[in-house]
Amino acid sequence: MSRQNKNHKTDHYRLVLFDNRIHNQLWTLRFSKPGFVLGAAAVIVGFSVIFYLLIAFTPVRLTIPGYPDSHSKRTAIQNAIKVDSLEKIIVRWELYSENLRRVIDGEEPLKIDSINWVNSAAYTKTRAELDRRDSILRSNVMNEEQFELSNRNMRDLPIEGIHFFSPLKGVISQGYDKVIHPYIDITAPENSVVMSVLDGTVILAGWNDDSGYTITIQHENDIITTYKHNRKLLKKPGDKVSAGTPVALVGGTGSLSTGEHLHFELWHKGEAIDPTKYINF
Repeated sequence: MSRQNKNHKTDHYRLVLFDNRIHNQLWTLRFSKPGFVLGAAAVIVGFSVIFYLLIAFTPVRLTIPGYPDSHSKRTAIQNAIKVDSLEKIIVRWELYSENLRRVIDGEEPLKIDSINWVNSAAYTKTRAELDRRDSILRSNVMNEEQFELSNRNMRDLPIEGIHFFSPLKGVISQGYDKVIHPYIDITAPENSVVMSVLDGTVILAGWNDDSGYTITIQHENDIITTYKHNRKLLKKPGDKVSAGTPVALVGGTGSLSTGEHLHFELWHKGEAIDPTKYINF
């Protein structure tokens, strides 16, 4: 038994610090192998905790390359809010244009139940009762098709005395220039309804490689209007149209188109004139 105890005896070590000049003992540390290992581990853990606290709770962390500061965090939050708002606006425009297209094509309009439905951007395809907004939209379009703004008594009036119906509500992306650009471009969402500005007769409606789907209408008083780059034409040559009647849907067709817009031309007595002088867009 005594022999076994001797074999398991723990070795101890001593670390001594001497003064090299007078050989006096200045400091002594006694330790064993297990104690040295535990002490070293405790030192490493302690330094790790101190390093973590310095990085996590002091401005030292801002010196780390790529670490976000308060300004970058605030900018990221603002950008996320702007992106979310833009997504909602795009969804609303898509719903608006899709409903217009369905109404023009005689299809069942989309059913909008709530704002949450708009945010989900899920189209409802059931045959349920029409939503109130869709009913109002359908009624307005039908009224525009039947409403005649022109008057036969205005036949001999100068162009300044004629009341034009706006062909499209949008933003004029490029204005009229008599030499370089004798017409205007109106930007609007795809599938927006393009309407005739006056009573008249369709004299051209078809495809052109440069202008895409194009429709031209002859009006009284030697007035001609042309609508280019449409996605779809709603009238054919020979059709009679009234002011405000839908004649096409906005698109970006044709090799000369750079996006969804309406190329609109107004001609009077064989000369291209500035539509913005007579039409309120």
